[in-house]
Amino acid sequence: MTRREHLLLWFTDVPAVAAEFPSLLSRVRTGMQEVMGPLPSLPRPAPEVRLLEEQETARYIRRKILYAAEPGDEVPAYLLVPHAARHAPAMLCLHPTSKYGKAVPAGLAGGPNRAYAHELAGEGWVTLSPDYPGSGDYPYDPYAHGYQSASMKAIWNHLRAVDLLGSMKEVNPRRIGVIGHSLGGHNALFVAVFDPRLRAVATSCGFTSFHKYMNGDLTGWCHKGYMPRIASVYDKSPDRMPFDFPDLLAALAPRAIFVNAPLGDNNFDVSGVDDCVARARPLFGERLMVVHPGCGHDFPPEVRQQCYRFLADHLS
Repeated sequence: MTRREHLLLWFTDVPAVAAEFPSLLSRVRTGMQEVMGPLPSLPRPAPEVRLLEEQETARYIRRKILYAAEPGDEVPAYLLVPHAARHAPAMLCLHPTSKYGKAVPAGLAGGPNRAYAHELAGEGWVTLSPDYPGSGDYPYDPYAHGYQSASMKAIWNHLRAVDLLGSMKEVNPRRIGVIGHSLGGHNALFVAVFDPRLRAVATSCGFTSFHKYMNGDLTGWCHKGYMPRIASVYDKSPDRMPFDFPDLLAALAPRAIFVNAPLGDNNFDVSGVDDCVARARPLFGERLMVVHPGCGHDFPPEVRQQCYRFLADHLS
């Protein structure tokens, strides 16, 4: 089935899409790798971890660590472990665009509306916040190491982060999710497509349909921090893209997804978010929650609390 034929099916017959779900997931993964480059096929034992710093806070221990993503590459991250954590839920916390990287969700830099790793750890979750390539303490050039996109390198690093969480005695490996805002919002979706261990996904200001992203101008997705092949191979054309967010959301069914899509987000058009969600909703039922706060590109306190309750309910 061609991309155009699949979109026609998608917009006219959602039950038929549900019936062909296994092949849909395979096509979405294939389409993403056509744009991002191939997922590495490396061994994945529990990553080796080096402790750099440790500090005790009122509710958790904050560890600054390096974890081995692949030979010769260690990813800086903050690991927050609640004092009483035993077989606890865990959350991979992906940071927004920021030079401070992992420090933002850990509550050590950036605005208060981005400190979701700190807040979740305070509520008893083990949280892990890695640096994205080129952010924080991680000046890694994925292209010099054979990757075709920073997006695929990030997916691999995040898979390895889940490997780490799943190996911890403090974590219940069946209660792991992922959360992110902006850059972290779409990377939460990207890694979840490749990792079924992530049973719940929270994406804040993370996506819209490619046709409604900046009126169809995909320039913002093409720089070296994302996927240069969108320009070099697909001419920045939404019509030529081998994946889009309606299919990507559907590929996550029947897992739980929380979507924060503010009405005033000038990066990710809210009507395009609703287009994607409308196509996917019949596959999820109550396991897909969407909120539209009256703000700009933000993750306000009341929405975060809704999000945390949703995640707790669906990772119980």
